[in-house]
Amino acid sequence: MERTYLMVKPDGVQRGLIGEIITRFEKRGFKIIALKMLRISRELAEKHYGEHVGKPFFEPLVGFITSGPVVAMVIEGKNAVAAAREMMGATDPLKATPGTIRGSFGIDIGRNVIHGSDSPDSARREISIFFREEELIEYNRDTDRWIYE
Repeated sequence: MERTYLMVKPDGVQRGLIGEIITRFEKRGFKIIALKMLRISRELAEKHYGEHVGKPFFEPLVGFITSGPVVAMVIEGKNAVAAAREMMGATDPLKATPGTIRGSFGIDIGRNVIHGSDSPDSARREISIFFREEELIEYNRDTDRWIYE
């Protein structure tokens, strides 16, 4: 099974969307193996968004992600990265398909409610930034046999 990193951004937390977003992933069949609320420091934000250093949107991005609490999580399941990206929708909510998380809850690209890893490599990197190995909980669900062949 594949793992991916997801984060409900400060706008999603402030708007009370944490439960709705988690529910969508659970209903789809994904297993949450790590979950926590935190306030991201500037240092952690710079590490997370390191590939964007020097770009004009870097400072506003860091400022926003550190502006309030976030909910970080790791989900596990078949094709977790691609499926989560599909469920989130396009980065620009105005271009996101209706019914996706961003298509349902976003209007502005700078307030798009959720972040998700864009590749398995990014997922491994981002998971290691926000979670220690011992925070990733392995467990079996009886429902898995009804989700996967």
